[in-house]
Amino acid sequence: MSVPVSVEPSPEQPPRRRRGLQTLRNQAASVPRAWLPGAVGYACLLIGLVDIAGAVFPKLRHTKMHTVAGQLPGGTTSLAAVGTLMVGILLVPLAHALRRRKRRAWRAVCVLLPVSAGLHLVRWHQIGPAVVSLVVLVVMLVHQREFYAKADPRTRWRALANLVVMGVLSVLLGLLIVSTRTKYEIGHPGLTERLQHVGYGLFGFEGPVRYSSDRISDLVAYLLGGLGLLTAFTTAYLALRPGKPKPELTAEDEEKVRALLTRHGERDSLGYFALRRDKSVLFSPTGKAAISYRVVSGVMLASGDPVGDVEAWPGAIKVFMAEAREHAWVPAVMGCSELGGEVWTREAGLDALELGDEAIVDTAAFSLSGRAMRNVRQMVKRIERNGYSCKVRRVSEVDAEEKYRIADAAARWRGTDTERGFSMALGRFGDPLDDDCVVVTAHKAPEEGEEGGDDLKAVLHFVPWGPDGISLELMRRDRAADPGLNELLIVAALQAVPAMGVRRVSLNFAMFRSALARGERIGAGPVLRAWRGLLVFLSRWFQIESLYKFNAKFQPEWEPRFLVFPNTRDLPRIGFAAMQAEAFITLGMPRFGRKRQREGLMPVPSTREVTEAA
Repeated sequence: MSVPVSVEPSPEQPPRRRRGLQTLRNQAASVPRAWLPGAVGYACLLIGLVDIAGAVFPKLRHTKMHTVAGQLPGGTTSLAAVGTLMVGILLVPLAHALRRRKRRAWRAVCVLLPVSAGLHLVRWHQIGPAVVSLVVLVVMLVHQREFYAKADPRTRWRALANLVVMGVLSVLLGLLIVSTRTKYEIGHPGLTERLQHVGYGLFGFEGPVRYSSDRISDLVAYLLGGLGLLTAFTTAYLALRPGKPKPELTAEDEEKVRALLTRHGERDSLGYFALRRDKSVLFSPTGKAAISYRVVSGVMLASGDPVGDVEAWPGAIKVFMAEAREHAWVPAVMGCSELGGEVWTREAGLDALELGDEAIVDTAAFSLSGRAMRNVRQMVKRIERNGYSCKVRRVSEVDAEEKYRIADAAARWRGTDTERGFSMALGRFGDPLDDDCVVVTAHKAPEEGEEGGDDLKAVLHFVPWGPDGISLELMRRDRAADPGLNELLIVAALQAVPAMGVRRVSLNFAMFRSALARGERIGAGPVLRAWRGLLVFLSRWFQIESLYKFNAKFQPEWEPRFLVFPNTRDLPRIGFAAMQAEAFITLGMPRFGRKRQREGLMPVPSTREVTEAA
């Protein structure tokens, strides 16, 4: 399917913004050497490692010029060693930022490289590293336009992470510094004494280890003090610098996206998930299309198709790619449709990979009769005989007290401390702006002799998909409830929603569904069978095969979904970022207290709110 591409006028876009985007496009187009930032980054990494090694290991300084260096004052060479160590430690993380074309990293390295060269010359350690540092500096100055990317969003949690990482690194390097000068030690200090000496030295105090040479004693003290000072300085800098706000959907942007969904929401079942409030959004120049995204580990991750008019998609994609180039982020799209994949690959020059299939059920054609539905039919009848019943309602029909009860139960039934989801999850329940969502609840009254309690046993939550569709975003149940409850909920929804005007229901997304289906057929080749075997093995930790088989029970139509990415080498990084976005991998600082961990879908109501709602 081809999509007409129109050149959009941009009367609504401010002139300054238009000029900024045009300048950025011209700048990105003028970059002739895509390999140069990587080469410079690895060169700086090598210089940093050499500086660290030269400061830590004394034998590396024994060159032909070492005798000349001995004529310099001891304090000069000791301070030069400390400076070399600190510069080396700073160059190592900055090298990674250079490979990502970060402008601030370029500025910092342009200061550190001449300092490194000067320190090498002062110490007369080796002339070679000084020359290499100056050559790399010249290359960076000549090709400074290669380093144009802005800084990533940041929070002050990085200060605490830096304190932990730098603290551990300082202790390890300090122990190495003390352990490589054993021939100057007085006596035979053990590991405990050396660790104590490192701990005292990081704070500027003298430790229990004594040396026969005052020069060596001063050098060790200066090196340990420099490590402690560097740890304190970098932590204070990260804690005091202004933090950039987390990605969020502003009220104005949300209003615009909802207007686009009203006009074009029936095109993509994932369109409503653009309203997640932990995403940012970019609009096309005319405002007729939008792309929601989140930046995770340097990957600019979008999900689904752009929202809005298809003819305006190219304009939104160009703005998206310009933003990615401006910050040197890796652009990627999870779960776009075949049409969306065609537009992305054509307009942005990206590549596409089939990620899996979305299960879509036509409610008018759905029926429990027939041999193919025998297992589902029997399971539903059995669970109904056990006393379970279902309610299918719009969220607007649920009162505030019951909303809180459903949200609290869903949080308690969650198998993890973190609310999962990004591409097919809304991340909230019961918001007044989401009254068109559909909620399906399963109930079971207490049996005779049982104490009274909450009869709520499971919940499904669907978001709107245009005027006549819904898309599943939440499926939770009480772990103590009978098996088969999810099947009952879905069947109840498919049977009840036609009365609400719903004819399409999107169920769970099945990753690599075609590989699983073809791999189990007769005549499948060895490569396909091996690939299926790997997916089945991975299903022990990720619900790959189980989701496919569960969705297949309801005889859906399968719609392929694609992953769009720049290069094959970026796939591991994009996969890692996607797992972070979906909360399968969490790298944040741990939270203490179960109550805080379980919050997520709705804020806890006050007694006054519940009373007023009643």
